[in-house]
Amino acid sequence: MSIVRINQFQAAAGKEDELFHFLKSLNSYITSSKGCLSYEVLQNIDDAADFTVIEKWESVEAHQDSVSNFPQEDMEAAMSLFGSAPSGQYYTSGGSNA
Repeated sequence: MSIVRINQFQAAAGKEDELFHFLKSLNSYITSSKGCLSYEVLQNIDDAADFTVIEKWESVEAHQDSVSNFPQEDMEAAMSLFGSAPSGQYYTSGGSNA
C-alpha cells in the first residue's frame, strides 16, 4: 500500500522565489529515490510564501530512507529560506491506518 507525505513550508520574507526554486530542484533527487512514486510542489495562490509539497511513496520507510540519504549540507544551506520550521504528515487512502 502506498502512502502520501504532505509537507508544509513557509518562506522567509522576500525568499518566496528562492524557496520555490529550491523545492523544485529537489524533484530529480526525490523522484529517483527508491520507492518514490511522485513529487509535486504547490504554491498558495493567495499567499506566495505558503508552499505544499505532495509526495507519494511505496512506504513510510522508503520516504525516511530518502530523507536520511539527502546531503545535510544542502539542507542546511536552504534553512535561511524558511520563515518557520517545515512540517509534514503521512497519509493513506485507506481507513484506520489500513
